[in-house]
Amino acid sequence: MLLRLLRTHVRPYRRAAALLILLQLVQILGTLLLPTLGAALIDNGVVARDNGYIARLGAFMVAVAFVQVLAALGAVSLASRTAMAMGRDIRSVVFRRVLDFSAREVGRFGTPSLLTRTVNDVQQVQTLAQSGFGIVVAAPLMCLGSIALALQQDVPLALVLVLLVVVVAVAFGLLLARMGALYARMQTGLDRLGRMLREQITGVRVVRSFVRDGYERERFSRTSTDLFDVSQRVGRLIASMLPVVLLLMNGFTVAILWAGAHRIDGGAMRIGALSAFLMYLSLILMSVVMVAFVFLSVPRARVSAARIQEIVGTPSSVVRAPRPVPAVPDAVGHVELRGAQFRYPGAEKPVLQGIGLTAGPGESVAILGSTGSGKTTLLNLVLRLFDATEGSVRVNGVDVRELDPEDLGRAVGFVPQRPYLFSGTVASNLRFGDPAATDDELWRVLRVAQADTFVANMPERLDTEIAQGGTNVSGGQRQRLAIARTLLRRPAVYLFDDCFSALDHATDAALRTALASETAGATVITVAQRIAQVQYADRIVILDAGRVVGTGTHDELLRDNATYRDIALSQLTEEETVHGLAARP
Repeated sequence: MLLRLLRTHVRPYRRAAALLILLQLVQILGTLLLPTLGAALIDNGVVARDNGYIARLGAFMVAVAFVQVLAALGAVSLASRTAMAMGRDIRSVVFRRVLDFSAREVGRFGTPSLLTRTVNDVQQVQTLAQSGFGIVVAAPLMCLGSIALALQQDVPLALVLVLLVVVVAVAFGLLLARMGALYARMQTGLDRLGRMLREQITGVRVVRSFVRDGYERERFSRTSTDLFDVSQRVGRLIASMLPVVLLLMNGFTVAILWAGAHRIDGGAMRIGALSAFLMYLSLILMSVVMVAFVFLSVPRARVSAARIQEIVGTPSSVVRAPRPVPAVPDAVGHVELRGAQFRYPGAEKPVLQGIGLTAGPGESVAILGSTGSGKTTLLNLVLRLFDATEGSVRVNGVDVRELDPEDLGRAVGFVPQRPYLFSGTVASNLRFGDPAATDDELWRVLRVAQADTFVANMPERLDTEIAQGGTNVSGGQRQRLAIARTLLRRPAVYLFDDCFSALDHATDAALRTALASETAGATVITVAQRIAQVQYADRIVILDAGRVVGTGTHDELLRDNATYRDIALSQLTEEETVHGLAARP
């Protein structure tokens, strides 16, 4: 998974990677050449007391070191830029895939997990790429080159270096093998901690109202402690690597000095060669340590890459048509469901079944039903957040599965039950509906949504800051701003999902009166749970357990439909049920 992910995203940067390898080769050649030159300087200059030779070779060594430093700086800079660009590309791929997900896939992974995968997991892969570009190519070449040049100096002593590499590789391999499973547990723990934090922060008022602060602290503490325990075990393994390296380095240094001294005493080796050997020993250990520390992040990056690939490799259940049907210019809004059914994967019963519904331009259709009857799911089918598992959903006579998602989005405007406002200003949130809208147009839709008064009283009016999620305005204000945002788009079809629930009676009545004229000529489908909000609709559809159990006007349903009559009796007085509420606005 990890290699495939890196290989896929390094392709656009092949030239940069080739230049990086070239710079690393120059750096490695300089690094490997210096010990050999140093040995020659000792044997042919210092021992022979040839000052001219020392000056000439010393100047050449300075030039080699200067070129080596320039190549190293260039390689580090290029490696960082390439890795950052790859991280950006992977994040974009994951983000685009998440945006393509239907509500089913988002629910399957969960918002906290998607956030962790898009940010933290991509960061782990990017960090590995950044360190790997600068080390994975250079370090092995440096290690092999050091052994080759050491063999040139003295073959018997060079075998000690080969043994060193084998011992260090085995030791680090054992440590890394133990870390893979621990890193997988760490990423899962981060997901769980993020999910818990999101729940506790979002539901803080519920926690306090039920006096569950202590329980939530204890639950968070347990999860955090579990993550701490795993992280501590990983930390111990990482901390043990440096002592192991130092122990091996000191042990083999003593062995080489002892063996080298004996060979020099016997005339089989020169002093400069032993000096070069010690430098090559340092280079070998340095290269092994660099590779080891890169490989420390491999287990975690491998887990992160698998989690990223799980996102990228998960197809959306809502698939874009290969050849979308072109949208009809200035098409009127016409919505039709033909025998529509929706069933969650693995569910015993469908949420909706056999739904037949038609709504045309200039018509107001209300959908009424108890909690869990499938009202919101029905709207989700029109929006194509889900695809019907049987039957079809048509907008302007075309199956929504054959429409381009952008054309469908332009044709259908939606106000959810829990409207969401983005961090920014009142104006930027409204212009989500039409980026080119003028301030006058913003004030017009605010007046229709009965939101102009409270916006005018805000400190900066349209430029007033809105917190993420709209947490600095009330629920009713959020609903009205969301309605204004949708009105600004002027779609052919309006879907209102119980988005008047936080409004008082007077505001509700005024808003519906203004909406009636604003949405004239458009198709309006409203989901509600209160009779008072739907009784003046042109047609009311009653849902019960995912089935249509009644269709008609308020008066027709009161007379002929027992389910509607029971709902009305539970919400209205008997006199209101018989004679109706007030006259139509």
